[in-house]
Amino acid sequence: MAKGMDCLKCGGALERGYVADKAHYSVPDTQKWVEGAPEHSFWSGLKMKDREVIPVMTYRCERCGFLESYALPQTP
Repeated sequence: MAKGMDCLKCGGALERGYVADKAHYSVPDTQKWVEGAPEHSFWSGLKMKDREVIPVMTYRCERCGFLESYALPQTP
C-alpha cells in the first residue's frame, strides 16, 4: 500500500500496523487470511492444509480509529 493513504470514514491519515492474534500455545502472531470456508479439526483447530494463506496488514486512522485491513499476496 502506498504511503499517505486516507481514512475512508473521515479522511484522516492512516498508519500501518497489525492486529495481534493467538496461535499455537497462545503465542502472539499476526492475523492471516485463509481461502475457503473454515473446517474444524480435532487436532489442529482449523484445517489449513493445501489452502492459500496470506498475512493481513491493518491500517488505523489516527483521527477516528477506523481499521482498514488488506490481505495482499507477497511478491517474490
